[in-house]
Amino acid sequence: MANVVLCFKASAGDSEPQNRPVLIVGQLNNLQKVTWSQVEGKLQPVVSEKIWQAALSALNPNPTDSCPLYLSHAAVAALPSRVSRHNSPSSAHFLSRLVRTCLPAGTNRCIVMVCELSDVFASACAIARAFPIFSRRSVTSRRTEFKQVFVEFIVVGQDNGPLDLNTLQCLADASDGVRLAARIVDTPCNEMNTDHFLEEIKAVGSELGITPVIIRGEELKQKGFGGIYGVGKAAVNPPALAVLSHKPDGATQTIAWVGKGIVYDTGGLSIKGKTNMPGMKRDCGGAAAILGAFKATVNRGFKDNLHAVFCLAENAVGPSATRPDDIHTLYSGKTVEINNTDAEGRLVLSDGVVYASKDLVADVILDMATLTGAQGISTGKYHCAVMTNNEQWEMACVKAGRSSGDLAHPLVYCPELHFTEFTSAVADMKNSVADRENATSSCAGLFIGSHLGFDWPGVWVHVDIASPAHSGERATGFGVALLMALFGQASEDHMLNQVSPLGVGTVNAVAGDPMGHDCKRRRMV
Repeated sequence: MANVVLCFKASAGDSEPQNRPVLIVGQLNNLQKVTWSQVEGKLQPVVSEKIWQAALSALNPNPTDSCPLYLSHAAVAALPSRVSRHNSPSSAHFLSRLVRTCLPAGTNRCIVMVCELSDVFASACAIARAFPIFSRRSVTSRRTEFKQVFVEFIVVGQDNGPLDLNTLQCLADASDGVRLAARIVDTPCNEMNTDHFLEEIKAVGSELGITPVIIRGEELKQKGFGGIYGVGKAAVNPPALAVLSHKPDGATQTIAWVGKGIVYDTGGLSIKGKTNMPGMKRDCGGAAAILGAFKATVNRGFKDNLHAVFCLAENAVGPSATRPDDIHTLYSGKTVEINNTDAEGRLVLSDGVVYASKDLVADVILDMATLTGAQGISTGKYHCAVMTNNEQWEMACVKAGRSSGDLAHPLVYCPELHFTEFTSAVADMKNSVADRENATSSCAGLFIGSHLGFDWPGVWVHVDIASPAHSGERATGFGVALLMALFGQASEDHMLNQVSPLGVGTVNAVAGDPMGHDCKRRRMV
């Protein structure tokens, strides 16, 4: 998997399965719409039309099914015929599994994806998740050759022509973004500390012609970033706030994505146990997703100001580590009594969102983080948890999740009932709740929002991706596709326009939208 190169093609060309193994995959009703002439070049002479039709007749997806067509060189697989309203029509999670389990081995392979045009973007991202990059297996490291996987789409239904080159490049950029995010999350902290993460940010900036703004170490303390500095000050590699900014001519609004980049989370002095600490290299999943999405989004052309803010720190144990009972002043000017050093993500993100508001003057701020273990209990392993101060954006996040395959589901937003959980006798607030059975994922998000202020006039979206950021021991690159789809209306790319739930039509359809009069936000809200 580590040496795989994905190539999206309008037509992957004809080749016998012995020379180029092939997997044909789609919903059964879509597979039945494919004509023999569309697939015969990839199956003949070893697979006849009769065998192809017999295989389709044998498929009985429950929820999925597969059938070999010729030895281990060719197969057809069926996705679920129907999905519930909280799933993606693309069946993205099932597609990733089928690609991992059913794609024949080989150095030169082909995936033929059969779907409707509306599912092309989500399907491409799902295929990308099946090919993680990072590996330190000795056998893999000795291999120098790259394996190619060609991905061809057969579009059925309306708009069923071949994909144009611009669409294929969009799919390639999105795929690269997903795999970049997954690689960073999979990489252990001895190879992905704050220094290394900054190099990743600089590399993306160099490719896009952007020089990042970086505030590090003691400068964070001097400038008032008490959250980021307090979390990362005990680590060998100092904490940092890094910003990549895309500022095109003619921009009508400013958007900021703020990512939690805890490169390793020991829990600090409130230390995690031996069974809970392994896997905490993944606590930078939010920042990794934002880096991958920023690279892909800017490559596709973005019409508005877009800032990617990375809050980087290692929550380490040492003589200078933050202690429970310490009080820190965050960038908002508010004081926080630390009662749990393992609730560190909200501290760094609070500094990040306030920087986005005060220094970047953002109209829309979205923070993304592997924030709470309770997220998996609240919305599960496949759906990220979304909380926002704007109902239209809540609905938009759910729709973007369905169109991108990065599923999303709302959390309760009710600060007047929940924020009292952070009451402190000696500071403006504590950093962890008093009652751990009272909407803890919502409360964690509210802590971040409180530093912006619950009366902040802009749009604030909080996205907790703790569980969907990984599947088993592998990162998924979750969040990249969601961000690209959610903000796709501001893209110059036609495919991203199609999968975006936002836009003028959305606003006009919402009667009495309190933000509708604001021309700066009309396109995005």
